[in-house]
Amino acid sequence: MAVTTRQRAYAAFAAVCLFWGTTYLGIKVALETVPPFLLGGMRFTLAGSILAVALRLLGHSWPDWRRWPTFLAIGVAMLGFGNGGVVWAEQFMASGLVAVLVASTPFWMVGIEALAGGDRLTRRVAGGLLVGFSGILLLVWPDLVTALSTTSGLAWVGGLISTQLACIGWSLGSTLSKKRLHDLDPLVASAFQMLAGGLVMLVVAAVLGEYGRLSWTPRTVAAVVYLFVAGSLIGFVAYTYALRHLPISVVSLYPYVNPIVAVILGTWLLREPLGWRTVAAMTVILAGSAIVSGSPKRATHLAHPDEPVPDVDEVERDETRA
Repeated sequence: MAVTTRQRAYAAFAAVCLFWGTTYLGIKVALETVPPFLLGGMRFTLAGSILAVALRLLGHSWPDWRRWPTFLAIGVAMLGFGNGGVVWAEQFMASGLVAVLVASTPFWMVGIEALAGGDRLTRRVAGGLLVGFSGILLLVWPDLVTALSTTSGLAWVGGLISTQLACIGWSLGSTLSKKRLHDLDPLVASAFQMLAGGLVMLVVAAVLGEYGRLSWTPRTVAAVVYLFVAGSLIGFVAYTYALRHLPISVVSLYPYVNPIVAVILGTWLLREPLGWRTVAAMTVILAGSAIVSGSPKRATHLAHPDEPVPDVDEVERDETRA
């Protein structure tokens, strides 16, 4: 029986939910021997370069060099702070915990959009913010109190702060991207955002002396290759394909599936602790995120602080031009 386009699209959506949920596990394993900014820099520079070349060979035009300051600004925000914050936090926190905390990205996004003159805060959104941040407090408060009482716990606190800086960076970069790159092909824009952000991360890695701390084991090589191939390339292509051929209401579910996948895999493969508080907090945070996100289109804008996904509206406009 022939496979239909719709079946392929659902398979692509399942791949997005799986692969982007597993990136937190992959990052945790890679960090065993690969420093954080070097990890992100290698991954996104290579992924952005390959995607840019592939798009050029397929007939897409590259942007004018005068766009590079914008690409750099967005790359620093979305990948330097967004991905860099996630990777930095995973040095000190469980991968599943980081994934759940990163699910708070929509809360920061709506605040930044409101300050930037975008959508105003409604009662529904304000209620969603209250629910979401209540979930974050439920998740971190007992551990935060314990961590603040000991010197060794300060690294954990730094990881917590890093996750929220990642959410803020992703939100700022997403807002800037929608304002400054709305006229570009979404795939081309994403490729050059990855390339610019990856190059900046490589520079930061050099400043921090990370190249001298790099070493490899079969386990970390496999993790880095997986992050690059499954997380950045296959995941990106699968997301774009699903977005073109499935209802937005379906594709917009992936940010709610990813943390669940990350928590399950972290518990199963890395023996990370999973208690009732984590499950309850994740449920509350995702509920708040769903309330805040509102429309399906908006939901796809609001998270995945590990991949610069194409803008939904731009993909739709690109489809109508094709």
